[in-house]
Amino acid sequence: MRECIEKAKILIEALPYIRGFYNKTVVIKYGGHAMVDEELKKNFALDIILMKYIGINPVIVHGGGPQINEVLTRMQIKTNYVEGMRVTDTETMDVVEMVLVGKVNKEIVGLINHHGGKAVGLSGRDGDLIRAKKMTVRKSQAEDAPPELIDLGRVGEVTQVNPDILQTIEVRDFIPVIAPVGVGDDNFSYNINADLVAGAVAAHLKAAKLILLTDVEGVLDKNSRLLGSISSGEADALLASGAIAGGMIPKVKCCLAALAAGVAKTHIVDGRVEHAVLLEMFTDQGVGTEIVL
Repeated sequence: MRECIEKAKILIEALPYIRGFYNKTVVIKYGGHAMVDEELKKNFALDIILMKYIGINPVIVHGGGPQINEVLTRMQIKTNYVEGMRVTDTETMDVVEMVLVGKVNKEIVGLINHHGGKAVGLSGRDGDLIRAKKMTVRKSQAEDAPPELIDLGRVGEVTQVNPDILQTIEVRDFIPVIAPVGVGDDNFSYNINADLVAGAVAAHLKAAKLILLTDVEGVLDKNSRLLGSISSGEADALLASGAIAGGMIPKVKCCLAALAAGVAKTHIVDGRVEHAVLLEMFTDQGVGTEIVL
């Protein structure tokens, strides 16, 4: 009986959050270890299904870097990186689109449907969902020299999100699962960082939350202690001081851009924790780092 009472207390703790997010949109970037470990994959699918059943509208944007690397290696296509970004020529882009849209996306959709949800897979081409342009990267050189322009090939950045297809899917109670491939005015496909796509989608939908799943605890201070909640001003200061570094920089910048565009709250969450999404959504303490205005 005591165990049943504890379960009831957990539900009561979640009640204000369920009420607060009812009929609201939550954009979740799905990536990292949570996409590889079988138990975490199952837990993620169940978390998303539960959110939908209690009246929240989850929108998933997924990555797929390791899966792309695996296929490129099998096909003996060399991968080059510049400042952490994959150089994407036409041949590589064909593989990226094949893996993200044709394999990873369908696996996530199938997983959610298998566990009782209703998911639909999309890429940026579907309904003209994600418009993109070629990303321009400038690398600093000597102090008296102009920056070097780096050609990353078909690496893109989001110029526009057309949410009509997402709203149509939402009305029919389906869960959209989005592959981060955009389409340009030249009708070419572009490989876009999944965090950037998730942030842009959240901004255009005026989402209540943007959650980025990653493979670290969250944002750490200079003493490597987890910061549970920080303001955008504090995040700017941590970036300027160098306390936020490496792969965490684009994630924090993505959150700041989403907040500036009208997203209510953003979160960087440790996807290695079981049911990380539910813990962040429906408990008093949450998991990872919350970034707010």
